Amino acid sequence: MIYLQLFWVFFKIGLFGFGGGYSMISMIRMDVVDDYQWMSAAEFADLLAVSQMTPGPISINTATFVGFTEAGVLGSVVATLSLCLPSILLMAIVLRLFSKHKESEYVKRPMAYMLPVVAGLIIAAGILMCDRETFTSWLSFVIFGGTVAAQLLWKTSPILLIVIAGVLGWGWGMISF
Repeated sequence: MIYLQLFWVFFKIGLFGFGGGYSMISMIRMDVVDDYQWMSAAEFADLLAVSQMTPGPISINTATFVGFTEAGVLGSVVATLSLCLPSILLMAIVLRLFSKHKESEYVKRPMAYMLPVVAGLIIAAGILMCDRETFTSWLSFVIFGGTVAAQLLWKTSPILLIVIAGVLGWGWGMISF
């Protein structure tokens, strides 16, 4: 019974929770603390603090922790998957419709205008990160320049670049101390 309850609670939140993880917190709290009384408000506040410190989206982390506290590992799997399931189903439907109608002018024209917007948003995010908190030493500029060159000249894997930058930063930190 607990697995069905976890599934329903987090599926419903995943289906109606618009605006990202933080906007889902009040919905999760209402179900977890008020309706099902799986934990107290203080326990939920502690769980929320842990969810914020843990890497990943806060809503998924919270669902995973609630599921684990209520029903162990299987409960965490049920809660997490049921929170993600509405998005997965919606994306499957949209992708199916998109691939079926991708040659339609009603799809082609908006996509042609969305691509420059996405590129602009990515470039703006990159520019916003170019500040004194991000570039803390000469090594930061070397890593930045090397990354840009590796991407433009050799189409190097972003994952490889992240690993290399992490190793360089770690090594620099070890030398600096």
